[in-house]
Amino acid sequence: MTITPIRVQFKTACQILDVSRESLRHIVRTDATFPRPIKTGDTKQAPVYFDYTELVEWHNKQRLSLMGA
Repeated sequence: MTITPIRVQFKTACQILDVSRESLRHIVRTDATFPRPIKTGDTKQAPVYFDYTELVEWHNKQRLSLMGA
C-alpha cells in the first residue's frame, strides 16, 4: 500500500517537479496559479510546505496547456 502525502517540504516539491530551488522560488513568485506555500511558523527559518494534491493538479494543468488542450 502506497501512502500519498498530504503535504511535502520545499525540497521534495523541487524533486517532484524536477526543478531547482531557485526555479521553484521563481514559479511561486510569478505564477498566480501555483499553489501557495504553507509556512509552519513565524520565523524566517520556519519550514515551508506545499499541499501535495494541489501540486499534482497544477502540474497536470500545466501539462495539458502545453499539449494544447
